[in-house]
Formats: sequence, structure tokens, C-alpha cells
Amino acid sequence: MATTKKRKATARKATAEAVDANVARLEKIVAIMEGSSLFALEYEDADIEVRLTRGAPAAVVVPQAPVAAAPVAPAPVAAPAPTAPVAEAGTALVRSPIVGTFYRAPSPTARAFVDVGSTVQKGQTLCIVEAMKLMNEIESDVSGRIVEILAENGKPVQYDQPLFKVAVEP
Repeated sequence: MATTKKRKATARKATAEAVDANVARLEKIVAIMEGSSLFALEYEDADIEVRLTRGAPAAVVVPQAPVAAAPVAPAPVAAPAPTAPVAEAGTALVRSPIVGTFYRAPSPTARAFVDVGSTVQKGQTLCIVEAMKLMNEIESDVSGRIVEILAENGKPVQYDQPLFKVAVEP
């Protein structure tokens, strides 16, 4: 009977230590989010899953079953970021107002809203960015001609990422 009590006490202590470790990791994740200009941040490992979004009411933490700590691998060295497109004189960049998935057409079988060389009017729909199962139509801020499409169909885009380069009409 004494052995059973010891096992239960050891299990409670291990669970409390795992919770303390998860709280410490969560505090570090929140600090990273607060110290950056990120709009959203997701983190997942063997025993914790977190999604933080600026402007959202609260962060959702889904604890998973505690497991033995795995050895920590060294963090990979980040590759240099690709150079962001720059709007030259007479051009404007249409940027993503949200984080989501970029789609050039309203459905997989439909024609793209615009192609390189298309003439667009201010307020015309250029693409869709899907975020949390909501399809958000992205409209042109200017009238002109599409010079370059800077995002790839079906791929994720970030907040403020340039999507189109438009030669502005005088």
C-alpha cells in the first residue's frame, strides 16, 4: 500500500512539473509574440499546442497528455529572408490585409480574377485570401495594369505581404 501511495505522489509531482514547464513555455511564446509585429503565431510540440492571434479575445491552449521530455534539437539557422518586392515609380503594391491562403480564382475550375497584363479598376476583386474558412475578396486600391503576381496560387500568405504589382494609371 505504501508503494501505491509513493507512485501516486510521484505521478502527481511529474504532472505538476509538466504543467509548470508548459506554463513557462507559454509565457516565452507570448513574450515572443508581444516583442514582434507578428499577426498570428502557432506552436506545437509533443505536449502543448498554442495558437495566438492579435486582436483575438483569447489564446487557445490545448494541453496534450504529458510525456517524458524528448531531447531538444538545436534550433535551425534561419535562411536569409528573400528580398521583398519594392514598388517602383508609377507602380503600387496590393498587399494582403490578413494571414491566409491565396487563391487567384473563385473556384479551382474558374478563370483567375486577373492575369499579368490585365487592366484593373479601383475596387475590382483581384484574388481571394481564405482565413479560417472565410473567403475574403481582396480588391485593388488603384486603377492600372497588373505587372506582376507576387503570390503563388494555393500557398499561404502573411499579413502585409505584397500580392500584386500594379502599374498605376496617370
